[in-house]
Amino acid sequence: MDYSRKIAERQWNLPDKGELESRREATYIDDIIQKGHLQRKLLENLDGIKTVFDGGAGCGRFSILLAKQGCRVTHFDISQPMIDKAKELAEKENVLDQITFVRGALEDLRAYADRSFDLVISFDAPVSYTWPNQEKVIAELVRIARKRIMLSVSSRLGSLPYLANPIQKNQFFLDEQADDPFVRWCVENREKMIEGFRFDKAHAEQLWTDGLMGGEAEIAEYERGGAPWCITYTFLPDELERILAVNGVKNIRLSGPGAYGRTIPREILVKIMNDPQQRQDFLDFCYRFDSNPYVCGMGKDNLMAVGDIISEVPYHA
Repeated sequence: MDYSRKIAERQWNLPDKGELESRREATYIDDIIQKGHLQRKLLENLDGIKTVFDGGAGCGRFSILLAKQGCRVTHFDISQPMIDKAKELAEKENVLDQITFVRGALEDLRAYADRSFDLVISFDAPVSYTWPNQEKVIAELVRIARKRIMLSVSSRLGSLPYLANPIQKNQFFLDEQADDPFVRWCVENREKMIEGFRFDKAHAEQLWTDGLMGGEAEIAEYERGGAPWCITYTFLPDELERILAVNGVKNIRLSGPGAYGRTIPREILVKIMNDPQQRQDFLDFCYRFDSNPYVCGMGKDNLMAVGDIISEVPYHA
């Protein structure tokens, strides 16, 4: 088994993952913007969709939404704590019988026949955590899709600014007093992060070249018994478009959720989010701006693609 898969299994199966991940939109403004964008794209692409495979489905943010739209959903995830949380939330929404829950890794989709699902989705970058198998995973996701595929992966152009901003996440805290452990750590270490920062051009050049965030340090931490963040492969827009096209996807539309929101200081974002009318107007405008292909690579974290399946074109494993 590749280290990326082993690290992902340990990271996402931490006992608190289900609870923490289910609260992201109550904690982080960038999650509100990004998931709002993904939801709107999803709802715009449900014509003729009855069955859905949600790969890396987490706590059911989109599985439950789709079930409420009348779809039969296969909720597929590597994390038992997140599957358990998703079941709890699905029961509260009275859609538990609409969803089949499966624990598994995206690197192994052999259980599913070609064209098994009308729609295949994989949101919030689980494909990026399958390095060095990310292209094979995309090919497999296309293989099991009958009508449409929708992916969001880690964006290379969107990630590069992180290397010049050690406090980038602080911009998106809805409440700096939240009890979320990561929020607390970022707030308490803000000045230390600024003081110790030094721009590393070589590091930025390396990410630009190979697209890889993480590697040897994460492997070493894993071997010591830790649960490091997943080794992450970041995609360029034309790269993702090429991979989808060669596997028989047509009419590919790219977008960059969070491109507009990342330009705005926290104080203004919080003010907007706390006013219901401003919040809705802002999210509407973010969606329009972030859907423009000229900013698709500069999404806050993710690069999104929507495409239609050409049934007669074979996939490339």
